[in-house]
Amino acid sequence: MIPAMRSLTAEEYVEAFKSFLDHSTEHQCMDEFNKEQMPNIVAGITRLWHCISHKAEHASLLLGDFLAGVDLKMIRILQAVHPGVSIDNEIVEPNPQHVAAYKELVNQAPDLQNVSFIWHQLTSLEYEQQVKEKGTHKKFDFIHMIQMLYRVEDIPNTIKFFHSCLDHHGKLLIIILSDSSGWASLWKKHRDCLPATDSGHYITCSGITEVLQRLGVQHRVYEFPSGWDITECFTEGDAVGGRMMDFLTGTKNFLGTAPAALRRRLQEALCQPECSSTRGGRVIFSNNLSMIVVES
Repeated sequence: MIPAMRSLTAEEYVEAFKSFLDHSTEHQCMDEFNKEQMPNIVAGITRLWHCISHKAEHASLLLGDFLAGVDLKMIRILQAVHPGVSIDNEIVEPNPQHVAAYKELVNQAPDLQNVSFIWHQLTSLEYEQQVKEKGTHKKFDFIHMIQMLYRVEDIPNTIKFFHSCLDHHGKLLIIILSDSSGWASLWKKHRDCLPATDSGHYITCSGITEVLQRLGVQHRVYEFPSGWDITECFTEGDAVGGRMMDFLTGTKNFLGTAPAALRRRLQEALCQPECSSTRGGRVIFSNNLSMIVVES
């Protein structure tokens, strides 16, 4: 008897997400953005200071998937641009495994001088509710939302709330899938191939910029190419391919539990040129990213 299809648990998601990261250029793409754009972005925050003693604090709020390494790189860029400035860093992350892994990375990074860390094991909505209940609307110089708006119930109000948390001249960074990505095409043209277990919002850059335009806030969009090698997804019985399909569909053991027709439709959709390209016999899914920098 074939087991029923079900969504990934938090622990299973971590494992599936790791397979995605191991076979994609997601982090390399973000590294390029950090190298090319982040110094100029955080340099603008210096207009906040009315002193030259470098004793003021940058307050940053980080929301996102498990990207602790990316967070720490951003912190180091902030330190390099503003040497000697203390950084009050708060992280909102509901997955306990991600929180524990982040703390371990911090413990192994002795170079993070003058940086304090506060972890909130909460969803963004729970954090928002907590802030409103306590009446402590803290202001931040830099907030990032990296690949996290897919799991937010009310995207416009979430963006509006965190934008309201920016201090004067603060920046909100939203990293989301590009409209040129294979994901955008998959969600638009082949949504019927995705199982009902995937509870994420199918949203890309244009959906976010429409929200920002309605809010009347200034923003800039930077596009960066990224790829995901999904070749093993087409190899029968391949464990790595199975985990990647689990991540793509949000389903535990998708290849072993989905009806044959659904598996076939999804694999065919993934091979379409608007989703993937073939390089040296490998199938590379387009994972292009949009980095949206929002002004306070």
